[in-house]
Amino acid sequence: MAQSAQSAEATDERLDALAQQPFRAGFHLQGRERALVELRGLRAIRGHADDLIATRVASANPRRDGKQTPYRNHPVFVAQHATATCCRGCLERNHQIPRGRELTPDERRYIIDLIMRWIEREVPDAPL
Repeated sequence: MAQSAQSAEATDERLDALAQQPFRAGFHLQGRERALVELRGLRAIRGHADDLIATRVASANPRRDGKQTPYRNHPVFVAQHATATCCRGCLERNHQIPRGRELTPDERRYIIDLIMRWIEREVPDAPL
C-alpha cells in the first residue's frame, strides 16, 4: 500500500514538473474531451489510452513519429501533449525512454499511469 502511495506522489511530482514547461501548461480538458471523460468514465478512458499508446507510440519506429498525436478530439491526445508522452522524441527528452526500440510493458504502464493521473487531476469528479 505504501508503494502505491509513493508512486502516486512521484507521479504528481512528475506532472508538476512538466507543468512548469509553458507549452505543456497550456493543455487542459475542455468541452468535448472533458465530456467524454465524464460520460465514459476513467476505466474506459484507460482502455483507450492503452490502445492508443500501443498503436501510436509503443513500436520501435512509430509511423509519422513526432506528428502521430492530434492536439484534440480525445482526452488521451490532450493528455499526451500535457505529459510529454505524445511521441518518442518527447518520451526520450522528458522521461529518458530511448527511441529505436519497442516500449517495455513497464514503460507502457508508466506512460498510461501518467496520462490517467493527469486526466484525474483535470476532471477530479470523473466516474470510475
